[in-house]
Amino acid sequence: MNIRVLLADDQATLRAAYRMILDSQPDIQVVGEAADGVSAVAEARRLRPDVCVLDIRMPGTDGLEATRLLAGPEVAEPLKVVIATTFDLDEYVHRALSYGACGFLLKDCSPALLVEAVRAAAVGDALISPSVTVRLLRAMAPGTAAGTAALPRPADRAQGPLTPREQDVVSMVARGCTNEEVAAAMYVTLSTVKTHLGNIQRKLGARNRVEIAAWAWRSGLHGAQAALPSRGTGG
Repeated sequence: MNIRVLLADDQATLRAAYRMILDSQPDIQVVGEAADGVSAVAEARRLRPDVCVLDIRMPGTDGLEATRLLAGPEVAEPLKVVIATTFDLDEYVHRALSYGACGFLLKDCSPALLVEAVRAAAVGDALISPSVTVRLLRAMAPGTAAGTAALPRPADRAQGPLTPREQDVVSMVARGCTNEEVAAAMYVTLSTVKTHLGNIQRKLGARNRVEIAAWAWRSGLHGAQAALPSRGTGG
């Protein structure tokens, strides 16, 4: 079954680029577009897509307010929203998450990360752009308090010991690596990385990779030195 996506951005060229990337995937279909926040909310309520990809700065209602209207705590049947923006501001990230967004990407992210974020949102997971994740989670390191209320908090103690390979995965996730980058660094398949992540989530009682990263930063595991691949192609 296809993941139905609504795109909202005031730049037609960007919407076209996103449509091309997402429609090229066998399990994703763009079912609607909007050029402003008011239209985005109306189209989302009419189409009920599986995932809405929203820009922040749009004419009329901005993407953050649109997120609140579509996914906020007061919404009876919230939709899944991924924010994609040029503006890497902590205020935007915090507000987007508090308004119910389950993804936050920068527009210069790789096509693979956009696809991964849409797939994650569709199943109720969360994916935040690696650079944003690392900056936010630094506030969760031992001895700091700022920002801890902005992100979900998993159990502080693992329910089972992590294997050395699982610890490597956790460390790289905490430093903002995508699944593809983890696979490249560990010389394993993407499927193997997803299996490790599933086992890690079960052991930590974490719902998604953001909670895994938060646990790693609080536990000090983010400092483990594992080889990281080059980011020369973006993402």
